Amino acid sequence: MNNYDVIVVGAGHAGSEAAAAAAKLGSSVLLITMDMGKIAQMSCNPAMGGIAKGQIIREIDALGGYSGLVTDASMIQFRMLNKSKGPAMWSPRAQCDRMEFSMEWRRVLENINGLDFWQDTVKELILEGDKKVLGVRTGLGIEFYGRTVILTNGTFLNGLMHIGQVKIEGGRAGEPGVGGLSNQIYNLGFTTGRMKTGTPPRLDGRTIDFSKLGRQDGDDVVVPFSYLNEEVRMKKSLPCYIAHTSEKVHEALRTGFDDSPMFDGTITSTGPRYCPSIESKLVTFADKDRHQLFVEPEGVDTIEYYVNGFSSSLDWDIQLKGLRMIEGFENVKIFRPGYAIEYDYFDPMQLKKTMETKMVENLYFAGQINGTTGYEEAGAQGIIAGINAHLRVNGQEEFLLKRDEAYIGVLIDDLVTKGVDEPYRMFTSRAEYRILLRQDNADTRLTPKAHKLGLASEERMRILDYKTKNKEGIIEYFKNRSVSPGELNDTLSKLGTNPIKQKLKLRDIAVRPQVKIYDLVPVLEDLNSKIEEIKTRRREIIESAEIEIKYSGYIEREKAIAEKIKRLEDLSIPEWINYNELKSLTFEAREKLTKVRPGTIAQASRIPGVSPADISVLLIKLGR
Repeated sequence: MNNYDVIVVGAGHAGSEAAAAAAKLGSSVLLITMDMGKIAQMSCNPAMGGIAKGQIIREIDALGGYSGLVTDASMIQFRMLNKSKGPAMWSPRAQCDRMEFSMEWRRVLENINGLDFWQDTVKELILEGDKKVLGVRTGLGIEFYGRTVILTNGTFLNGLMHIGQVKIEGGRAGEPGVGGLSNQIYNLGFTTGRMKTGTPPRLDGRTIDFSKLGRQDGDDVVVPFSYLNEEVRMKKSLPCYIAHTSEKVHEALRTGFDDSPMFDGTITSTGPRYCPSIESKLVTFADKDRHQLFVEPEGVDTIEYYVNGFSSSLDWDIQLKGLRMIEGFENVKIFRPGYAIEYDYFDPMQLKKTMETKMVENLYFAGQINGTTGYEEAGAQGIIAGINAHLRVNGQEEFLLKRDEAYIGVLIDDLVTKGVDEPYRMFTSRAEYRILLRQDNADTRLTPKAHKLGLASEERMRILDYKTKNKEGIIEYFKNRSVSPGELNDTLSKLGTNPIKQKLKLRDIAVRPQVKIYDLVPVLEDLNSKIEEIKTRRREIIESAEIEIKYSGYIEREKAIAEKIKRLEDLSIPEWINYNELKSLTFEAREKLTKVRPGTIAQASRIPGVSPADISVLLIKLGR
C-alpha cells in the first residue's frame, strides 16, 4: 500500500485533476488530503468559468478532465459572457452549488480505478540526495513512496490569515496550515516568495432585502461545459443580485484603516491586482463614490450568500458596519467575516513545461503553489502535471501544449518563461491566437491529442466525429447554396441589412454581422431540414459552424501567423549552451536566458528583457 507511481499532495482543483488524469491513464495513484470532506473545495466564490477561464474548463474537459462535468452536475445558473463581442471573447460562466460541487468531485474520484486516498498532512519530502524525490512523510509519521510526487498545496504552505489585528495560522478558514514542507523546499535552493489573496464575508440570506437589489438571472439557453453532455438539468436555477457601495459605506470602512493589516505594514505580500480588497479599491479608486457588488447564492439548500467584490481583512465589526450601510443590507447578519491570507509560493520559472521542477527530479508543482490564482488555472496545471507524471513513470514522451493550441499552453508558457510578480490570472488578452482558442472548438483542438494518450474516451471521439461531420456539412452547404433576391430580400430588409440584386452564395450572406443562421431557417426549407436533428441535439454545432463561416478570414490569417512562429517554436536550443560566453548578447539577456534555460527559440523570444537582436545572436549560434 505504501508504494505508488504517482503521489498527489492536496485535493483542491489542481490535485483532483492531477490524480484523476494519472489514474485514468493507468498509474497507481495516492491522493493525500487533510480533509476528505472538502475535496475540490470552492474556497472563494461559488462559480466556475468566466472571461478566459470558461475556455480553460472546456479545454480541461476536451482533454478528458472532470471540471466541466462536475460544473454541469452542480450548476445553479449559467451565463455566456461577452456575447456582444466577437466569438474569441465569448466565455461561459456557471454559478455552482458549493457543497454539491465538492461532493460530485468526490464521487468522481472514488469511481476511478487505481486511485487511493489518505487523510493526513504531508510534512516532508523523502529525497535521494537533494536531486530526486522518492516519496513523502506525513504528519502521522507514515512514509509513502512514489516514483513521482505532485505538490498542489494551494494556500496552505505557511498560511497566515488576517482579520484586522487578529492573525490565525491556517490555509483556509477553520483549517490548519502546513509548516516544514515549504522550508524544506526552500533549503533545496528553490526561490520562494509570499503572496496574498482575500475572501469576502458570507451573509445570512434571510437578513437581506432582495427587493432593493438588482436581479441578475441566467441565460435561457444553457451551454454545457462538458462536450459529453447534450444538456444540463439544473436542480434549480437561482438568480444572483447586484448591490452597490456608497460614500457612507466607504466612510464606515475607512474608520478601520488604522487597524487594517493592509495599511499598518503587517501584510507585505503581493495580492491580485485585478481582484483587490474593498479597502484597496477605496485607496486606488479614491475618486469613485460607489463600487458594484455581486451577491451570489452558495447553493440550493442553504441561505448563505457570497458578496463578490467585498474581499476584506478589516476587523469583523468594521466589515459588518460597512455592509449594513449598503441598500438592502440594513439588517444583514454575517456567517463569517472576510479575511486575507498570506502563503508561500515558488517561482514557476523553476519548472519545466511538464510542471516538473528543474532542480529535483520527479517532483511536480501545480496550482497556487506556482503563484497562480483561480480554480480553472489550478485545474489546468493539475491535469498537465498528472499526465506528465504518468508519462515519466512509463518512460514515454512528454505531453506539451503550445500557445496556438490552448489557453492551457499560454498559461504554462507564461509561468515558466516570465514568472510571476503577482497572482497570475488568465485573460483573453494574454493569448495572441485567441480567435483559434475559442470555447466552442476546444474539443476539435484537444480531444484527438487526449485520445491518442488514452485519456479521452471512445465516446468523446464519437461525439467529436459527429460534430466535425455535421459542422463541415453546414459550412459546405453555405459555400455551395445559391440564393436569389426573391428568396431572401424580405428577410434581409427585416434584419436591417441591404437586399441583394442578383444570385449570391449563401456564405456571402451569412458573413454579414446582422444575419444569423437561425434567421434563415424559416425561409430556406432545405436548410431547416439539414439542421433539424442538430439543433435539437447539439445546438453548439450550428454556432461553431456559423463562427467559422463569419470569421474564416481572421481564422486563416491567425493560423498562418501561428505556422510562422512554429518554425521558431520547433527550433530547439541545446542545454549545453553557455549564454555567458555569448558576449554579443546583452548582459540582461545573458542573465535571463541562464535563469530560464528556454527550450526553444520561440520561448526565448518571449522572455522579458530578451530583444530581437538577442534572438538573432542565438540564431547565428545555432547556424540559422
